[in-house]
Amino acid sequence: MPSSSSKKTAKKPRKIKSNKSLKQETPKSFKAAFKDSYQKSREKMWARKRARVRLHQSFKRSYREDYIRKLSVPGLLHHAADTFAIIFKNWKLFLPLIIFAVVFNVLLVGLMSEQTYVQFQKTLEDTNAQIAGGEIGNFAKAGLLLISTVTTGGLTGGLGEAQTIFAVIVFLLIWLVTIYLLRFRLANKNVKLRDGLYNACAPLVSTFLVFLVAVIQAIPIFIVVFTYSAAVQTDFLSQPFYALVYFIFAAALLTLSGYLLSSTIIALVAVTAPGLYPMTALKTASDLMAGRRIRFIIRLIFLLLVLAVVWVVVMLPLITIDLWLKGLISWLEGVPFVPILLLVMTCFTFVYISAYLYLYYRRVLAYEDDK
Repeated sequence: MPSSSSKKTAKKPRKIKSNKSLKQETPKSFKAAFKDSYQKSREKMWARKRARVRLHQSFKRSYREDYIRKLSVPGLLHHAADTFAIIFKNWKLFLPLIIFAVVFNVLLVGLMSEQTYVQFQKTLEDTNAQIAGGEIGNFAKAGLLLISTVTTGGLTGGLGEAQTIFAVIVFLLIWLVTIYLLRFRLANKNVKLRDGLYNACAPLVSTFLVFLVAVIQAIPIFIVVFTYSAAVQTDFLSQPFYALVYFIFAAALLTLSGYLLSSTIIALVAVTAPGLYPMTALKTASDLMAGRRIRFIIRLIFLLLVLAVVWVVVMLPLITIDLWLKGLISWLEGVPFVPILLLVMTCFTFVYISAYLYLYYRRVLAYEDDK
């Protein structure tokens, strides 16, 4: 019997590699290596595509049970009230941001000319004297002035190309800084406006690229606006048949833009996350909004209604006071009181829209994570 020490010291026989294994270890040719890497990358690409949400993949009928996606988020009024609450709760952050945006807008873009506002006012007074016999009160005048100033482009009228670019940059900065401040405040972390101004501009290029995608997707809306103005001038819509054809044409274009922009708007929020690329943000937002676009569009329409009410409630008394004071004191006629207030309200509107959309994006993500 061999001893235990001899068993331990005994060496296993060394395996001799066969010719087949030697052939397998030889490096592959460039063509074979290229085919293998191409096949692997293609498999990864198709794996990513299969992981995305694809509710409608063919022209076959899609049943509601197949593409409905539940979403548990607060109601419309509750969401709007929450946005106001978080802005007013952190007024020490957002009030300096609005002042900063107003100052930069005045320096880089310019303020609405007081002469433009005075011209609106004189036109309204002439119309009041000729048609209404001077019976329109100051409050009604204030409402008509507000409507005419906003709808006729008085806030942005006469801007050059450089001023338009500066205006876009300023409002993109408001967007980025607002989302940056909210991200930290909702995480119960102390943050200052200085931190937002210094650090929030990192995804500026990515945000601008997604913004360009949104502009391209809004081209059907621009086509509808241009064609509608041309149709009104040429009396094209006077014929019922032509009006019906144009209505179908406009509805199709507006539906197309609404479908595309509903996810791109969320992508503008998603791309502000650190290290997220524009195409990744667009794909992520498209997956989040799949089956939820109509509800999101309804929420956007409600947002516009809320902002319209806020503008009426805030600006009508201020314009009425401006008309009353300038009627009593003549030297106040050259003071651009209303244009400054309109610019402040515009900056507040952008802050509110940024907070409104960011809160919605966070709640959608939280619902997806809880599933």
